[in-house]
Amino acid sequence: MRRTLVPTRTCILALLAAGLSGGPAFAYTAYVSNEKGNSITVVDTETKEVVKTVDVGQRPRGITLSHDGKFLYLCASDDDTVEVIDTSTLEIVGSLPSGPDPELFVLSPDGKRLYVANEDDNLVTVIDIEGSKVLSEIPVGVEPEGMGISPDGKTLVNTSETTSMAHFIDTDSHEVTDNVLVDTRPRYAEFTPDGSQVWVSAEVGGTVSVIDNAKREVVKTISFAIQGLRAETIQPVGVAISADGKKAYVALGPANHVAVIDTKTYEVLKYILVGQRVWHLAFTPDQKTLISTNGNSNDITFIDTATDEPVESVTVGKEPWGVVVSPN
Repeated sequence: MRRTLVPTRTCILALLAAGLSGGPAFAYTAYVSNEKGNSITVVDTETKEVVKTVDVGQRPRGITLSHDGKFLYLCASDDDTVEVIDTSTLEIVGSLPSGPDPELFVLSPDGKRLYVANEDDNLVTVIDIEGSKVLSEIPVGVEPEGMGISPDGKTLVNTSETTSMAHFIDTDSHEVTDNVLVDTRPRYAEFTPDGSQVWVSAEVGGTVSVIDNAKREVVKTISFAIQGLRAETIQPVGVAISADGKKAYVALGPANHVAVIDTKTYEVLKYILVGQRVWHLAFTPDQKTLISTNGNSNDITFIDTATDEPVESVTVGKEPWGVVVSPN
């Protein structure tokens, strides 16, 4: 149940003053891919209400935005394509040649290229967005999924689920330069904001491997334990690291929790109860809110990052998987 707070006279005057002085509004739009619903759900992050549901291709999973927020890119995995959606009209305006079974992807820092994991063909496909053409197909391990890119755009990391490796790829040569063994079934790769580390989640291994980007070796393996839950239910998938680099959040799958980790000490600070079968995570641009997608409860959960407490859950489509939030 949503609780309504009654503002005091002081609060009202402060809000009016902010409005008159042109103070910023903190309303963003979240886009959620619904894997079994063949749809995306559009949510206003301020009101926490569904704005619209948009029909898309089959089995939508990976989802991201162009850096200016004008276009949404969506992996329609069973259609073997990346759909391009105009965020002003919410209409599909094109597609990109993704290769077979695109699952996750990452956009280059300059916004010109998409790097796509093709699970069925053991490839990473490099797409020129403006030209809508494939620039390269990079052989990697078996069942590639996770995709992360360094802040400077020079290094790409792909995780292969069956090979249990993180593959480091030079974005100029499109060659694999290093292979780092991690725990079983790695699902996601996320660089720290300074580019010094890559955090790789392992769903079956139940851990997160912290890899030194310079040395290309694991420097820490983080494990999880939640009172009352069997170890095998704790399955790390999505990872989100705060912009200041101080905290990392890890979605723990059927454990129905998000772990909060101190990135300096690697200590698990807290476990946040969210919905059922939590998949992926996204911050709002102001970093005040983290959103989780909860596949089995068909909802998303808003988390206050100041307190690391869940605020509210909102019903979306069938089996929500990915989430991205508008930059403005």
